[in-house]
Amino acid sequence: MSSEIIKSGKTVVGIEFGSTRIKAVLTDMDHNVIAQGGHTWENRLENGIWTYSLDDIWSGLQDCYKNLAADVKEKYGEDLTNIGALGFSAMMHGYMAFDKDGNLLVPFRTWRNSITQEASEKLTELFGYHIPQRWSIAHLYQAILNGEEHVKDIAFITTLAGYIHWQMTGEKVIGIGDGSGMFPIDSSIKDYNQKMLDQFDELIADKNLPWKIRDILPKNLVAGEKAGVLSEDGAKKLDVTGTLQAGCPVCPPEGDAGTGMVATNSVAKRTGNISAGTSVFSMVVLEKDLKKAHEELDLVTTPDGEQVAMVHCNNCTSDLNAYVGLFREFAHLTGNDISDNDLYGKLYLNALENGDADCGGLMAYNYVSGENITGFNEGRPLFVRRPDAKMNLANFMRTHLYTALGALKAGNDILMKEEGVQADYFYGQGGFFKVRGAGDRVMAAALNTEIRMMETAGEGGPWGQAILASFMLEKEDGESLEEYLSNKVFKEGKVESCMPNAEDVKGFDKFMEDYLAVLPAERAAVETLK
Repeated sequence: MSSEIIKSGKTVVGIEFGSTRIKAVLTDMDHNVIAQGGHTWENRLENGIWTYSLDDIWSGLQDCYKNLAADVKEKYGEDLTNIGALGFSAMMHGYMAFDKDGNLLVPFRTWRNSITQEASEKLTELFGYHIPQRWSIAHLYQAILNGEEHVKDIAFITTLAGYIHWQMTGEKVIGIGDGSGMFPIDSSIKDYNQKMLDQFDELIADKNLPWKIRDILPKNLVAGEKAGVLSEDGAKKLDVTGTLQAGCPVCPPEGDAGTGMVATNSVAKRTGNISAGTSVFSMVVLEKDLKKAHEELDLVTTPDGEQVAMVHCNNCTSDLNAYVGLFREFAHLTGNDISDNDLYGKLYLNALENGDADCGGLMAYNYVSGENITGFNEGRPLFVRRPDAKMNLANFMRTHLYTALGALKAGNDILMKEEGVQADYFYGQGGFFKVRGAGDRVMAAALNTEIRMMETAGEGGPWGQAILASFMLEKEDGESLEEYLSNKVFKEGKVESCMPNAEDVKGFDKFMEDYLAVLPAERAAVETLK
C-alpha cells in the first residue's frame, strides 16, 4: 500500500533543523510516519559568535533528505519523485541578514548567543514588552548600537527556517509563530505590532539608514495559508540527485515552538505543553494579553497567531542524571548491574512513595549552566541541607526531582499567581517524563495543573511541520487549526492523565520558599568556586 502512496505522491514531508539534529519525516495523508531521515550537526563558536555556516546548513539539509529518500527506497522500493506538500521548520530566533543580491552579510547568529543585553533592555523599556536577547530584533538593534558596517546594506532579515523556505520557493515569508520570535506580534491583526514598528523606526531615525523595519522583515502567514511552491532551483538544492520534482506546495516555515505545540495538540486557548529534558520550557496559549511585561516570560504565538506565554529554563535533568549515575556506579561496585529503566524507576518512585512532600529540609540547585529565570549567568550544581533535615534516599531524590523544575515553577508562579493565567492542562514530553507516576506527578505538583501524556506516531518537530503542511492541503472552509488537530490528527490518540496531588502541591510550594530564600548560597558558589 505505501509504495502506491509514494508513487502517487500522496505524501507529506516535514523537515526541522534542531540544534544538534536535522530531522525529516515522510507521512501519509493520515499523518502516519512512513519514512525518516536525519543528519547530526553542531554549532561552532567563531569570533565569540555561536553559528552554523551556510555550508553546514546546506550539506546538512541535503544529507538529511538523502537519508530520507534512502529510507523510502529501502522500505518500499520506490524513488521519492513527487510529494503532496512540504514544510520546513527550525530553532527559532537568531539573525540572518542579507543584502539586495541575497548575500549573507555576517555569519548566522543563533539563538544561543547572549551578546545583545543592551539592545534587549532598551527595546523592552521602549515597547513595554519583553524582548529576549535571542530575538532577531534584539540582534539587529545590537548591531546598530555596535555601529556594525553591514547594517546599512541590509535588504532582508529572517530566521533559519525563513531562509530555507526563501531558497526553496523564492518567497520571503514566515509562519507567524516563527515571526513572533523576530518581532512582537499583534494577534488581533495576525501581523507585527504596528505601534512597535513605528517606535523602532523612530528610535533609529538618527542613524539615517536606507530602510524601514517593516521593509526588511519577512511577511507573516498563518497556518493553512499557501506559502509558495517548490521551485526548480529549490528542488535541486534539496535533492542533489535531481530525482525530486518541483511544483509541490510548501506551507509557511515555522519555529520549533510552533511545531511542538502542533505535535502535542496544544494550540487551543487555556492549553499548554511542556518539553522537559536537558532544558525545560512550558507554553500556555493565553485568553488575553498579560497586564505587564515580565523578563521571566517570553511571548510568542501559535502557528495560527494566538498569543502564547513561554517560560524557558536552561537546566532540567543534567544534574539529576548525574546523581542517578552515582547510584549506577554503586550498583556496579556491588556486582548488581541494573538497567536504566529499573534504576530510574526505583529511585523516582521510591522518592514519591516514601519521601516528604516538602523534601524534609533538603535543598539543591541543578544549575549546570546559568539560569535566566532566577538571574544567573553561570551555574554551579549545589546540594545543601539543614543539620536536622530528614536525610534519606527518598528525600534526596525527591529534592533533585523538585529542583529540576524549580526555575520553571518560579516562572509559572508569576504567570499563574501574578497574572492570573489559567491552563486546563499541559501536555508533557521529554526524558523527565520517562518514569510514569514520577515525572508527571512532580510536574503536576509544580504547576498545580493536570499533566497529560500522549502516545502518538509523531516524531516531534518535523512531524508537527508535516501536519502543518497537511493542514494547508486539506483545510476546509472555516476550519481552524485547533479543529483540524482535534478532529483529524489526534482523534484516536491515547492520553494518560495525572492530576495534581494536594499534599504534593502544598509540599512543593513550601520547598519553593526555601528555593528562593537560599539563592544567595548558589550565587556565592558561582562567585567563589572557579
